[in-house]
Amino acid sequence: MALEDRNRVVILEDRVENISGADFPMGFDGKDVPFHLESFRDTLDIRIIRVTPTDIEFDLIGVDASIANALRRILIAEIPTMAIEKVYMINNTGIMQDEVLAHRLGLIPILADPNEFQWKRSGDPPTDQNTIVFKLDVVCKRNHGVPETEVDPKKKYENSSIYTSHLVWDPKGDQGDRFASNRIRPIHDDILITKLRPGQVISCELHCEKGVGKDHAKFSPVATASYRLLPDIQILEDITGDDAEFFCSCFPPGVAKVIEENGIRKAKIVNPRKDTVSREVLRHKQFDGKVRLTRIRDHFIFNVESTGIISPETLVSQALDILIEKCDISKKALEKAVKGNREYN
Repeated sequence: MALEDRNRVVILEDRVENISGADFPMGFDGKDVPFHLESFRDTLDIRIIRVTPTDIEFDLIGVDASIANALRRILIAEIPTMAIEKVYMINNTGIMQDEVLAHRLGLIPILADPNEFQWKRSGDPPTDQNTIVFKLDVVCKRNHGVPETEVDPKKKYENSSIYTSHLVWDPKGDQGDRFASNRIRPIHDDILITKLRPGQVISCELHCEKGVGKDHAKFSPVATASYRLLPDIQILEDITGDDAEFFCSCFPPGVAKVIEENGIRKAKIVNPRKDTVSREVLRHKQFDGKVRLTRIRDHFIFNVESTGIISPETLVSQALDILIEKCDISKKALEKAVKGNREYN
């Protein structure tokens, strides 16, 4: 494969070619492609495509897959949040076992700024600086005056379904004043925790602590953090007439369209990033040698969905800061190792 194609992953009907480069990032098949910091700075680019209160889509361009994957793993596993770590069960007569109920409670995303809290180490007592306390005290009762023919539990019973709205924050120390303008609470009030029937009771105290996703998934600030390579669809020979219509139907809507040039209808690629690389077009003989499917090796389309604890744009910024810190640590360790090796020689 030509040197100019080193950043293309080629999609064929039955296989994928040029999957990896060489033994080092951004290398290619043993070719001499030296790394230059200035050229790297010129090609590195981040483009924000879409931002919502919970999602962000951005393009990371000009880096090796190892860097993109490091950023993804940091988003999932190394940005701290507050989550329910300990459940002190006082009474539970519901159908759900204590350990299952505690597990479900732990996965509830809690709206609290982790920067306002300290890490709680093993053996440390809970304080207002390292712990958030919630209480859950609910009893299911029959609603009086409901017809005997009523079958809806929500009408027949009080507290038949227990939601996150039933969790009550119990401020400790000066937490009430510190978080008066943004009270600590579950992100969503309508997450179903369990169900009860008349006479059943749940009473427990919940302690939230600071943690990261690599210790437990409940601390992960993202619901999903993924990336894919930008598709690059190349039409090598004009596809016209009815074949053009059929060609466009081989891709998801918006990828290709039929245009008219000099009275001839022909296919044109308009938005390749919408393509899912299904290879459908490669199944049809009339397109042999007329189309080439590739993906750009150093162009990553990131999609990050926050759980709501931290805004998605802040998550990406924090992940980049952690990645920079890791690079600084590696650089210092490498410099120390090189210096030690020179002194030894």
